[in-house]
Amino acid sequence: MLRPLLISSFFSFSTTAFADVPRVVADIAPIQSLVAQVMGDLAQPDLLIPSSSSPHSFALRPSQAEALEQADIVFWIGDGLTPWLEPLLDRVAAKAKHVSLIELPETHSLEFRSVGAFEADEHEHEHEHEHEHEHEHDDHDHDGNLDPHAWLDPNNAQLWLKAIAAELSNMDPINAAIYGKNAQVASDKLTKTVAEIEALLEDATGKSFITFHDAYHYFEDRFGLRTSASISLSDASAPSPARVDRIQTYVRENNVSCAFSEPQFSTGLVRTVLEGTNAGIAELDPLGAALDEGPELYPNVLRAMAEAIAGC
Repeated sequence: MLRPLLISSFFSFSTTAFADVPRVVADIAPIQSLVAQVMGDLAQPDLLIPSSSSPHSFALRPSQAEALEQADIVFWIGDGLTPWLEPLLDRVAAKAKHVSLIELPETHSLEFRSVGAFEADEHEHEHEHEHEHEHEHDDHDHDGNLDPHAWLDPNNAQLWLKAIAAELSNMDPINAAIYGKNAQVASDKLTKTVAEIEALLEDATGKSFITFHDAYHYFEDRFGLRTSASISLSDASAPSPARVDRIQTYVRENNVSCAFSEPQFSTGLVRTVLEGTNAGIAELDPLGAALDEGPELYPNVLRAMAEAIAGC
């Protein structure tokens, strides 16, 4: 009788441990990766926006809306990255807790660059004002100058791992020790990845390069790099002909050695800007479109970006 009782007790405990695991949705693949590292074998967080799509403008499919509707908690960067998502969260995921990672008090945040080759022309200023007006809310005071690409600073990622573990532990105290341990293991692994990246980029700090859009300020700030200019605005909107001409002139006059495209966008503009120059073309992928989703995606995103910059 003792053996069946022990087996019954084991399965009863296992069911309890797993039955109350929260249903989690993450907005972009790098955030899903961080959450997956914290959750470990307990459950798999749902990804809202495929990494092959731009989060700046995305239309949800019914299956993705259903995931939001069933979620207990949603981890997202914030409305600076996905301005269309906030009203959906309030409406579709009303019962879930919404955690904007960039709004955590300890998050290292940077403002958009707006001087020199990053300064918008008159047409783009008009676009920015229209964009801000469309997403104003009477009950929120969001900083429209805040750069939302904060996941590209691994220091922020390590902070967020702890925050994710704390949020999940509050919802699921039975598994709190697992969340805490997984977050610490992931943070320690990320420290090693950062050391690898620093070694990779030792000789890249003096390079002059441009990017498709101004999404890499956090990565540059952390690793001592400097983007000279971006072809598009930070929200990846289509640049005006005047801006394209201006960046072409900048590339020719400032000995730019490399330009980076992104898999979510056509390389046509990058090739146009580099016409008549000897600058190379490579790809930066801040969302991990070419990588397998899951726990290893986040460190692999950072590593792949460092390899692209070092090799261009």
